[in-house]
Amino acid sequence: MRAGLADGTLEAIATDHAPHTQEDKEQAFDQAPPGMLGLETALALALNELDLPIEQVLALLSWQPARIAGLADRHGGPVAEGRAANLCVIDPTATWTVDPTRSASRSRNTPYAGRTLTGRVRHTVLRGEPVVIDAEAQR
Repeated sequence: MRAGLADGTLEAIATDHAPHTQEDKEQAFDQAPPGMLGLETALALALNELDLPIEQVLALLSWQPARIAGLADRHGGPVAEGRAANLCVIDPTATWTVDPTRSASRSRNTPYAGRTLTGRVRHTVLRGEPVVIDAEAQR
């Protein structure tokens, strides 16, 4: 995967964006919904695990998936007057430890709990509305 992301064979990094409650995940394995917390760790993991420039990581996580999904008119574009304000404010130098109990997500299951990472999404804005501010959900 690393080679495919580096040479452009793979054009996007995506997460499921389908968080599940702790109660849902505590069901029997074959009955529990699949997936794990991924959105909050995706940027930091890509910056820490891939030997790619930040510009390429941002493209893989933002405008390239939007283009592939046919959403480039609404997501992944430049900040400009008249466009929907769908954006993330990031701090590529922030060092933090993954703590699922402090996640903005409803999901708490992650194999990265306790891992220290560099790079963090500070704020997320969806259609002009702040939905996460310093890792705290706003709605």
